[in-house]
Amino acid sequence: MLPASYDKKSDRVALTQKQHDRISSLNARMKEGNVPKVSTARSGGAKPKLGQHFLTDPMAPGRIADALGDISRSTVFEIGPGRGALTSLLAKRARRLIAIETDRVLAAQLRMKFSLYGNVEIIEGDVLAVDFDSIFGPKPGSTRPGINQQPERVQVVGNLPFFITSDILLRLFAYRKYFESSVLMVQREVADRLAAEPGTSEYGLLSATTQLYTAVEKLFTLPPAAFTPPPKVHSTVVRLTVIPRLEGLRVPETAFIDFLKLSFGQKRKTLWNNLKAQYDTKALRAAMEEAGVKSDARSEALSLEKTAALFRALSNSKAS
Repeated sequence: MLPASYDKKSDRVALTQKQHDRISSLNARMKEGNVPKVSTARSGGAKPKLGQHFLTDPMAPGRIADALGDISRSTVFEIGPGRGALTSLLAKRARRLIAIETDRVLAAQLRMKFSLYGNVEIIEGDVLAVDFDSIFGPKPGSTRPGINQQPERVQVVGNLPFFITSDILLRLFAYRKYFESSVLMVQREVADRLAAEPGTSEYGLLSATTQLYTAVEKLFTLPPAAFTPPPKVHSTVVRLTVIPRLEGLRVPETAFIDFLKLSFGQKRKTLWNNLKAQYDTKALRAAMEEAGVKSDARSEALSLEKTAALFRALSNSKAS
């Protein structure tokens, strides 16, 4: 949770140091644009706070909600509900809706707005710090010895600020046992990276990591004119369906993630140059030959299957 106090006279939020740091990071990137939040405000009627751009396209919330499919028997977790235009649709469709909002004032307004909805819970907090186990895990007294109770699979929806998009995605992947799929609005360039194919300029560590855990679909893109004030970037809605590939690739999670980070460490370098600092030259050459990887190949040219084959070959050489 990021605590704050609200001064009605000055219409300003008194922030903690942690919030100041986050806002400073946001402002430093404002020239690149920002991922908008949904608002019920009419064009020109709302002033953005902390760089927010409010979605005023009347059709967009419905399209986002529709992308979740039938949620009448599902729990939905909404990240950054803002003023609640999308939340209003989800509250009517979902069996249970949990929305997390960092802004104290907006969270309080949402609690008032949805106070009569028994299926809606508003959490004031930071999605990067919230305890998913306490929210979605088994409650005390709900389990019985000897019975393996699988957690309910939750659907995620929300607008992700571009400067912490990767952090949020990694956290969702880490707690993937709770999540079935996510429908997320991100900066268009980020969506292109999430869905990028190996061998393209957009393919990188974020692409490989996301595709290791999910199947990526780009659904639709909204222009700057769909928001007020209009940002300098387009926003794309993507669907990430959780289908982990670790078992199929025969790789251990932590070690393979570390290997991906090393492989993409310096994108201008070849894969060989990125790996030689950690692996013996002779073993690296033999592993690349065994995996069918050329010595001058770059990380972005390799599919996950090929990268996993190289990882396994190097692991075997270390073991022997």
